[in-house]
This record gives sequence, structure tokens and C-alpha cells, in this order.
Amino acid sequence: MENNKISRRNFVKKAGLGSAIIASAAIGGLASCKSKNKEAEAGPLGPIPTDKMTYRTNPKTGEKVSLLGYGCMRIPSIDNTSTRESDSAIDQEMWNKLVDYAIEHGVTYFDTSPAYCKGQSEKATGIALSRHKRDEYTIATKLSNFAPQTWSREESIKMYQNSFKMLQVDYIDYYLLHSVGNGDFETFENRYIKNGMLDYLLKEREAGRIRNLGFSYHGDVKVFDYLLANHDKYKWDFVQIQMNYLDWKHANELNKRNQDAEYLYGELQKRNIPAVIMEPLLGGRLANVHEHVAQTLKQRKPQNSVASWAFRWVGSFPGVLTVLSGMTYMEHLQDNLRSFCPLDPVTPEDMEFLENTAQLLLKYPTIPCNDCQYCMPCPYGIDIPGNLLHYNKCINDGNMPSSKQDPTYRKARKAFLVGYARKLAPERMADHCVGCRHCVVHCPQNIDIPAQLRKIDLYYEKLMKEEEL
Repeated sequence: MENNKISRRNFVKKAGLGSAIIASAAIGGLASCKSKNKEAEAGPLGPIPTDKMTYRTNPKTGEKVSLLGYGCMRIPSIDNTSTRESDSAIDQEMWNKLVDYAIEHGVTYFDTSPAYCKGQSEKATGIALSRHKRDEYTIATKLSNFAPQTWSREESIKMYQNSFKMLQVDYIDYYLLHSVGNGDFETFENRYIKNGMLDYLLKEREAGRIRNLGFSYHGDVKVFDYLLANHDKYKWDFVQIQMNYLDWKHANELNKRNQDAEYLYGELQKRNIPAVIMEPLLGGRLANVHEHVAQTLKQRKPQNSVASWAFRWVGSFPGVLTVLSGMTYMEHLQDNLRSFCPLDPVTPEDMEFLENTAQLLLKYPTIPCNDCQYCMPCPYGIDIPGNLLHYNKCINDGNMPSSKQDPTYRKARKAFLVGYARKLAPERMADHCVGCRHCVVHCPQNIDIPAQLRKIDLYYEKLMKEEEL
């Protein structure tokens, strides 16, 4: 059976499909535009102002925080891609330039973690930021003790203390318990309660080595509710949640374990806890929407990018302290700066329009993968995000043929097969999944990954068995 599958995959190359459509791996929608020429910022909208950033005030410290925050998970690599897509080293020179440009245009908030960029994000970010005055930026990092071997008090404290060394700082502005709710309540207790780490971090805040203490939330809402129910005890300074115009009312429709962002934000507002927002673009899915949806967005504001709608929507909520975006290329950074320099808040009519847009998006059955890479590495060598994202891209591009009677069948079939063959080596494809479920416990979106990989493989095999081109 394995030999048959490999031979069918070789057929894709032998059938002369190599010159056809190439599947894009771009997540941000602009990744193919890798010009480092600063003149690109001008364009039809003119230069980006350096003094128009929108700021929010931290109610505890009174400090101004840029509404655009820099997520340091997709740092550029020396092969001109992202370190999330490549095993190449970080391009420190380019990362320095991006950080410099962000600070020059008013960005103050930089969010990293010991887990990002294969463990290199904190170090690279520390190098880039240490070249600036300490009061020009704020750093957020996390206790990312996901693996059971890091749950002990000793290992957790070692991770915490190493962050200071890597970031070259003597205090951390925003420190988070990382991805609470990703797993059951017992997992949360093992990571932060039974080992005494939460009590330890509360004392570190009292000592001033942590200026603001919070947590990022994914998954089991019981943990979220528990931590907020004990707000009088812990006095959370901020909480990081996933929030965008699709998850606002429809997160539970996309995944039954996810909680709608409307509830999460509302609970924080009740307690006057500032919200830090992650996944405003759903891992790029709200920048790479179906062409039909993109056209409706562009018709309403022709000069603005598709992504800008998501940023303007989430930035319009007054309880939002900052909105995180992972920006690999200068074009990503420049486009996102336009959304916040200054912010053009959405109107009530825009809110209604975007809810209608969310309803349209629900008609396209994409897999809720945000390319966080927490499921990697797969013990069997599968590129899990690569499989899921290619499937999503083909849905959004209209390349999911269902019938030979469809006039676009031949083109769509070719696009799916060629894109799959070019994006993934045979040993990295979905058919190698054995259903071990090692990945499932690590997925913040609670995706049944083996089931989705099986669906992709069955669809691939169906296309392969169809009439040859």
C-alpha cells in the first residue's frame, strides 16, 4: 500500500504538473513581497507617519502602550522566510532593522517566549532591543513550561530566570502564565499551583522584577473562569486572549471547545482588566480570505488591505491594551502600522458589515489552524501545519473540486495536487499519520488533528484516482 501511495505521488511530478499553479506558503498575505526597500512604505497612501501611533494607558502604571504590539514568534530567517517555516538561523541584522523601524514609528510592546523560534526568540529580541533605551520599549515574555519535565519548581524557576539573561533586562514589564487552559485543569495545577510557581511569581511582582503579571488563555474555559474568580487574590494586571471578528461570536461554532471572544472580553471588562489581543488575523486566515470575501472588503475601502479590517475592528474596543501581530517582513510591518498610525475606529455600520463578513467566512469550511507550531515536531515526521494550511488555502482560492461537471474542475484539481506536491515532501504528507494523538494535547485550538489529516489524505487520494489530466 505504501509503495502504491508513493508511486501515485511520483505521478504528480511525472504528469507534467510541475509548471502549473504553485501553492503559496504565505500566511500574512504579503509574504511574497520581500523587498527591503524602505521606499515601499510610500505607495498610493503616502509615507507612514512616525508620530501618529495610537496608544492606550495601562491603568496600573499609567504608562502609554502602543496599540500595535510586535509578536516575536515569526522572526525572519537568513533564507528570507520565517523561523517558523525554516530550520535556518535567525537573520539578526534584518530583525534589528524591523525592531528599529517599529520603535521609530511608535511601537513600544514586544511579546516573546522561551518557546518561540525554536527557543531563539528571546535571545534575538534581547539583542535587538538592548540597542535602544530601556524606557523606549516594554517586554512581555512567558513561563512556557509546557512539557511535564519542566513542571517542577526548579525547572520553572530556571526558565523564568533565563528569560532575564536572554532579554538582557533586570525587570520584565509583562509576564504571563503561558497558554493556560491548553489541557485539563489538572495540567494547569501541575504547571502553576502544585509547584508553587504562581505564588513565586506573585512575590517577584512584589519585588518589582515583574511589573505586570497576567496569563494567556486557550482552550478550557474552566481555567479562565477560575483565575478570574480569584482576581481579588491574584490581582491580574492584564490577560491575553484570542479575539477577532470571526471568533467574537463564532469561536464555538468553529470548535466546540473554544469560548466566544465576546464572553472572554466581557469578563475582563467586568473587572477592569486590560486585554492583550493575540490572533487578530487568526494566524493569517483573516488576511487570506476567499476571493469573494476579499472583494467585499476591498469594495468598501479600496485603499486598505484585507488585514486592516481585522486590526481596525479589534483596536476599536476600549478595553484592548495592545494588539499583537507577528510581522516577518517589512511589508507586513508597514501595512500594519497604517492601521494604527493613527487608528481609524470602525463605525457601528462597519461592525455590522464585519459580522456579515464573518457569516460569509463560516460558509468556507477551513480548518481552524493558526500555524502556532505547538503540534510540532510530529513523531512521524508529518508537517502538520503545512498540510492543514494547504487545505485551507485551496478552500479560500476555490481549488476544491467536487465534481467533474464543475467547469473549473480540471484547473482546481491541478492546483490542489501541484500545490500539495510542491509544498510537502511525500514523507511529510497526511497519509503518514498513525493517529497517535501526540499533537492533539498541544493544540491551542483543540483541533482533532488526526481526523483532519485523515480527511486531507482521503481527499488527496480521491483526486489521484480521478481521470488523469
